[in-house]
Amino acid sequence: MGAHGPRTKQDWKVLADACGALLVRVPDLVDEHLRQLDAHSPTYEHVIPYEQHWQQAEAAMRIGIESICAPKHTPRRDLEHAAWMGRRSAQQGLPLNLLVHAYRQGGRLVWDELLTEAQGGGRQERLPVLMQAASMVWSAVNDQEDTLSEAYRATELELRRRTDERLQALLDALLDGQNAPELTSRAAAGLDLPEQGRYAVVVLPLDRRDSSEPLHRLIRATGVRFVWRMRADCELGVAALEASVGLDALSGLLEAGCTGPGGISPVVGGLAELGRARRLAELALRTCAPDSTEIVRLDRRVPTALVVGQPELAGRLVQGVFGPLMSLDPADRAVLLETLDAWLECEGSAGRAAGRLYCHRNTVFNRLRRLEQLTGRDLSRPRDLTEMTLALDAHRLAG
Repeated sequence: MGAHGPRTKQDWKVLADACGALLVRVPDLVDEHLRQLDAHSPTYEHVIPYEQHWQQAEAAMRIGIESICAPKHTPRRDLEHAAWMGRRSAQQGLPLNLLVHAYRQGGRLVWDELLTEAQGGGRQERLPVLMQAASMVWSAVNDQEDTLSEAYRATELELRRRTDERLQALLDALLDGQNAPELTSRAAAGLDLPEQGRYAVVVLPLDRRDSSEPLHRLIRATGVRFVWRMRADCELGVAALEASVGLDALSGLLEAGCTGPGGISPVVGGLAELGRARRLAELALRTCAPDSTEIVRLDRRVPTALVVGQPELAGRLVQGVFGPLMSLDPADRAVLLETLDAWLECEGSAGRAAGRLYCHRNTVFNRLRRLEQLTGRDLSRPRDLTEMTLALDAHRLAG
């Protein structure tokens, strides 16, 4: 509990005698020390088994007493042990405030016993020597507290980093669709999520993130819990949804909290299905045009998802439907496709499409008729309309 300072030989002998007498009584002091700690907080005995706690306290007290009368310039064993105790207590899960309290309480107990020893047996001459050493001893106790606190926090940080890495590895395994034994149960326990429940996965490209603020601070709502995972090219979010929360609420929450594009999977029924949900969310993202800022749901993009999910067939579809347009001037071709896109977005209303395109509705009709002539399709026939719509999606998403 002490450190080294300049002392006369007589002072040295007084301290050495007092400490020697105290060392004999260390087992009794440790018993009293642990009784006082238990009265202060039951956490001690819940975290550390009694025998183990007794041995740790006995070593700390013995080293502390020996340090009080240790020769000058010898290594500070008390600080070495304090650092060890800081690391050990962090590993055991003992709160830092209780560890510091234990050191202070132990130091107070040893100091009180030293004073009692000095006053006993008619040896009052020891008391002035001990009082002169008081500031040095308590300075040493403060050094020990600083040392153990620093070691504790460093260990706690390292343990948290290792825990985070383990949890991230579990989350990665789920999102990659791995089927390792007990994976979902271990992930559920580590991530504090139910194995069975309503989940959706969100995919957001990193290069579209306009805010440096972490998403977990931007996106909060009752009934939704997010677990985010950063990857090299995207940010993945696992959304645990309560029964009252649907995809409409989830997409609205995301759109209000961050910029797109992004993809949202359908709801799946448990952690074991997160790999499939991630693939579907990525497919939803692929239905977004290159300049899109939307966060889209796969269940509202299924036809387009079918197109982007089969790039070779999508290319054949574009060539088969719009092949004749490829011989046109690029600007002319762009006008025709833009008109078709506007007409489809306006649900087949030529008047509304004309307002969007800043032209007369007859101009819209003329362009659509020309498009029908070039492609050999009739927009009034459902099958032809479906082909034209899918071909337009494939052409647009191909850039």
